[in-house]
Parts: sequence; C-alpha cells; structure tokens
Amino acid sequence: MIAYSIIMFAISILFLVISIAIYRGNTNLIHSYHQSNVSDKEGYGRAFGKALLPLAVGPFISGVISLLGEDDVIILSSMGAMLLGLVISLVMIFVVQKKYNGGMF
Repeated sequence: MIAYSIIMFAISILFLVISIAIYRGNTNLIHSYHQSNVSDKEGYGRAFGKALLPLAVGPFISGVISLLGEDDVIILSSMGAMLLGLVISLVMIFVVQKKYNGGMF
C-alpha cells in the first residue's frame, strides 16, 4: 500500500498546485467555454480554486488511510475518502459555474 500512498500524495500535490494557481488568477487553466459568460474573472478564479481543494484533500486522506494496512475496511475507507473529496469538489464546482457562468457550459 506504500506505492498507492505515494501515488495518491503525488496526485494530491498536483491538484493542490493547480488549485492554488487558479485561485491566484490563472484562469487560463480552465477551459474557455466554462468561462464564456464570466465577467468577474478574479472572483471566479478564487471560487474555482477553493472548489478544487477537496479534490486535492481526498487523495491525500486516502493515501494516509491506506498506510494503516491492507484490511478490507481500511481499503474501503480509503476509497470512500477519495470518493467523498471528488463528490464535494464536483458539487462546489457546479455551484461556482452556476453562480459565475450561469451554467456548466
């Protein structure tokens, strides 16, 4: 499970770096059709960056949990943590898109 943890930590760092870059105003990392109706680019970037944070935290927590062992409960807990982070992030991104762009596309 150490290899899995290392992979999850690397993915977490990648999403964290992307989240911070978008939060600081680099909205070019978001596809142009997702921001076609956005007038407040700074607010949109900050909100979108915050919405990506659970996507970075989920794999990190999953990697930490997987270090506890290879028991079925631990594996399911690890996957559950990653899935929870993904779902929270997707809901937050949908809310941000609805608020700033009027919809997903």
